[in-house]
Amino acid sequence: MTTAATPTGPTQELRSVYTSSLPQIFAQLNISLVVSTYQAGKVILVRNDPGAHTNGHGPAGVINTHFRTFHKPMGIAVQGNKLAIGGQKTVWELHNMPAVARKLEPRPNGAPAKHDACYLPRRIHITGDIDIHEMAYDADGELWLVNTRFGCLCTLDAAHSFHPRWRPPFVTAYAPEDRCHLNGLAMVDGKPKYVTALDETDTAGGWRTNKASGGLLMDVETNEVLLRGLSMPHSPRWYQDRLWLLESGQGSLAWVDALRTPNSTLRTLCQLPGFTRGLDFYGPLAFIGLSQVRESATFSGLPLTDRLGEERTCGVWVVHIETGQTLGFLRFESGVQEIFAVQVLPNTRFPEMLEWEDERLSHSYVLPDAALAETPLAVQV
Repeated sequence: MTTAATPTGPTQELRSVYTSSLPQIFAQLNISLVVSTYQAGKVILVRNDPGAHTNGHGPAGVINTHFRTFHKPMGIAVQGNKLAIGGQKTVWELHNMPAVARKLEPRPNGAPAKHDACYLPRRIHITGDIDIHEMAYDADGELWLVNTRFGCLCTLDAAHSFHPRWRPPFVTAYAPEDRCHLNGLAMVDGKPKYVTALDETDTAGGWRTNKASGGLLMDVETNEVLLRGLSMPHSPRWYQDRLWLLESGQGSLAWVDALRTPNSTLRTLCQLPGFTRGLDFYGPLAFIGLSQVRESATFSGLPLTDRLGEERTCGVWVVHIETGQTLGFLRFESGVQEIFAVQVLPNTRFPEMLEWEDERLSHSYVLPDAALAETPLAVQV
């Protein structure tokens, strides 16, 4: 187990530990992760630095947790060079500019640059406080949001705060009342297909009454409820011809057998030592966010708290989807208690993300190719 610490102020430190297997997993897959924690107000780039040395034993690789400040970050979506982050009342779209990445930390003698990606803010959309949960891009590059406060799926356009596109049939109106706690979205063939919610209710905050066992899985196209009686389901995902989800109240990763009512059945692959929320896949591996969850009315009375008591963990777990075996993990020891989203950045080893006040935004430009051809080489990035 290896320890890493990131100072964030005179009195606070964001400290984590990770298994020795994690740098090797990242290196073999050539990936990094983007993780959101609304509790800590951070977006975290989890990345492997193969050039770092540990204890003088050679370049085994070191997991680096790079924290960027963001106001209540929750949903994250990635498509190509685009990265979207949902905050309390905004959606930020960032674009990867590899040319900027190469200049962040120049290496002597023509050595490869340390950073291989750099995400710069390109667009900010003000939604109002709609409690954005999960987000995903469709096949046409349009961003879909789970608008939890209004109980709907929505998209964005320049003229409106948001554009409602679908809501569960049992929710009778668009109102900022969080009636069913719609939270998760799975895309299939580039279209919204499955959602999770915490109860089938149509009153303000009605889902809170039966949160431990009122959760459901729905088909967006047919409006069918495929599963009921789930314990706080989150993060539905279609992967390798199977629908997966996290039953957060159980602290588990599960998949759905027989996707048709009334035969749909939830099959648990594994249980983990925390509130499971935030899921992505790469190859045979699942990357799962774990939260300690607060002792509050929202999280009381869950099977998870009965099973684990006070020994709940926050971090990212790596699980083999065929065996359910944990192959590695990153565990936060200080500063971070809750994770919302976990997103793989494929073919990206050591990314950077520039914050709004970063001076480098003032002199990083993206121009059309035709204009770039008329720009002196000396000023091209």
